[in-house]
Amino acid sequence: MRRAEISRKTAETEISVKINLDGTGTYDNRTGVGFFDHMLDQLARHSLIDMEISAKGDLHIDDHHTVEDAGIALGQALSEALGDKRGIRRYGECHLPMDEALVRCALDLSGRAYLSWGVDMPTPKIGTFDTELVREFFQAFAGNGGITLHVDRIHGFNSHHIAEAAFKSVARALRLAVEQDPRKSDAVPSTKGTL
Repeated sequence: MRRAEISRKTAETEISVKINLDGTGTYDNRTGVGFFDHMLDQLARHSLIDMEISAKGDLHIDDHHTVEDAGIALGQALSEALGDKRGIRRYGECHLPMDEALVRCALDLSGRAYLSWGVDMPTPKIGTFDTELVREFFQAFAGNGGITLHVDRIHGFNSHHIAEAAFKSVARALRLAVEQDPRKSDAVPSTKGTL
């Protein structure tokens, strides 16, 4: 069973994450940050990873700690749920269009964390949400999930569309990468024998 539960408590936040890699994309995300919850819902729905994230953070300061710590906990949960990564496809990619926006994602569940971020946002905010936090989330997620993650904006002028396309493209790439490979379900997808 490829499931994980992670709890993270600091002086700034208290986060709880539950995921099931073999789910149907059901979600219950409650971080107190409305736009971010909407993005997490997209991540779950389009990756087909069942996801529950609850967070209590220092939102009286700003959304940064809550968003970053959710990324940390979700990355840790992904790593735990994947275990030794035996039988997974490992790689995933997606070109995701959303109206005028087009975002490309390519990722490798290599165990080697790296974020290449080529997603410029035209505006500093989406409603009250700081657009720079999209990158902060993915930095924390990739770093704690052991993901080599490349995300690039190819087109787009609406920050909401660009951010949503980024989350959806990562979701679709993740869906491919965590899937069981029916041709090699008993092997770790590496010539090293480990990831």
